[in-house]
Amino acid sequence: METQNKIALITGGSRGLGKNAALKIAAKGIDVIVTYQSKKEDAENTVEEIKKLGVNAAALQLDVSDATTFDAFFTEVKSTLKSVFNAEKFDFLINNAGTGHHALFAETKVEDFDNLVNIHFKGPFFITQKALPILNDGAGIVNISSGLARFSLPGASAYGALKGAMEVLTKYQAKELGAKGIRSNIVAPGAIETDFNGGAVRDNEQMNKMIASQTALGRVGLPDDIGGVVAFLCTEDARWINAQRIEISGGMFL
Repeated sequence: METQNKIALITGGSRGLGKNAALKIAAKGIDVIVTYQSKKEDAENTVEEIKKLGVNAAALQLDVSDATTFDAFFTEVKSTLKSVFNAEKFDFLINNAGTGHHALFAETKVEDFDNLVNIHFKGPFFITQKALPILNDGAGIVNISSGLARFSLPGASAYGALKGAMEVLTKYQAKELGAKGIRSNIVAPGAIETDFNGGAVRDNEQMNKMIASQTALGRVGLPDDIGGVVAFLCTEDARWINAQRIEISGGMFL
């Protein structure tokens, strides 16, 4: 009888850090479901890349900012688990989807704040809650924070504060879900060269140099620096890591 691969669901897994994590997870022999908000073609390309690594994959549409859609989304997850993976439940949830926002505290608009809350806190909170009935015992949750929850750079007050909220939530999840053997950890990337926040870190030479100069390893992070750590948390080797914040920043602002 064939053994069932473990299955990971990663939100926002079609590009950037999420895609890198999805590929690194797949390289460990774990099947992957990625979600995308609007770029279906990117997601389908990612699925094809994952399949080339010898595991199964699927892509589903999800808007993490709209909690009213989560019930319908998990109905779709259940049918995808059955039809694509021949499974009832999955093993790892990676709450990766997110957007950047840059505004000084004094100039942050209510609607922008509400949108950030929905994407970076309310979304992951209720996606995880609604995933619980179809998470296997012994499963793992990986949340995503940011170095901006530890150090402060002007313009990230709402974003950084919400990542701080996710760090506290991670501990509560670990405490309350431990009875089912479910672990919850959070990784905090430093500044990374992606198209996040309009590609600012990647494309703004001055910003890139400033960050590199403040990083012990002397350069800005790349997606490839992050995905493998997320993938490691989805392995048996990480079974005793729980309620931890792991910063992956090369030693930024030490």
